[in-house]
Amino acid sequence: MTEPAARPYASLRDAAALIVGTADPVEKARLTALAREAWMGRTLSLTRPTLDRAMPNRPGRPPRPELLPPRAMPRRSLGGAKGRIAFLHAIAHIELNAMDLAWDIVGRFAGEGMPRSFFDQWTRVASEEALHFGLLCDRLAEHGAAYGDLPAHDGLWQAAEATGGDLAARLAVVPLVLEARGLDVTPSMIATFEEMGDEESAAVLKRIYEDEKGHVYVGAAWFRYLCDRAGQRAEPAFHRLVRTHFRGALKPPFNDRARSAACLTPGFYRPLEVVRT
Repeated sequence: MTEPAARPYASLRDAAALIVGTADPVEKARLTALAREAWMGRTLSLTRPTLDRAMPNRPGRPPRPELLPPRAMPRRSLGGAKGRIAFLHAIAHIELNAMDLAWDIVGRFAGEGMPRSFFDQWTRVASEEALHFGLLCDRLAEHGAAYGDLPAHDGLWQAAEATGGDLAARLAVVPLVLEARGLDVTPSMIATFEEMGDEESAAVLKRIYEDEKGHVYVGAAWFRYLCDRAGQRAEPAFHRLVRTHFRGALKPPFNDRARSAACLTPGFYRPLEVVRT
């Protein structure tokens, strides 16, 4: 296959490495759209081993925001204009990391013998995360702020580092633990923004919430696929992988309805539940 001269990558795996390593979030989102279009247009191969660059160990990031350890992050609340900006900024940072995590799945596990539909779906996830980031940046701008104005959490890439050698573990921890947690907490955030009269921000969170159900569904479906391929039962495999690779705890309350709609049934997460005392 002859690649167009203007294309800055040799394959989908090469595009994933380029995008994850790109520091400018706007350029990262632009490259995401181009790579997704080329892949779905069937003009891009999955890999070109002699040309593909290595996946970065960490994603490229702009000089700002300042990245802090989780314990050093200032506490935030949704009260007042500053609290609203801090919250939108934090969610924008999560969505930026989610875009990179989706591309890291594509690039790091391109040699796992997965069906083409696996890459169709994860490039869609990456595109939706890029859209979410852009929508949140627009809301920040309308509040007189921008991504990078506040410090951000530097612990979000730990999940990628802990699961870089195991696709099943990556699916268990990222979509089925971290993204599933978003299904639990986002409805109350939407309600809070609506109570404050910020219907525009609430609408962005509603879009993110609906898309994230699909992302958890994609993770659950492919996790089950890998378990079937390996002759393993999905729920015990999930419990083992989460206990091995996830440092945190699974704490209620859980949005059982949204999780079940995303094909993540209680038998996955309830046995790992840690009850607050």
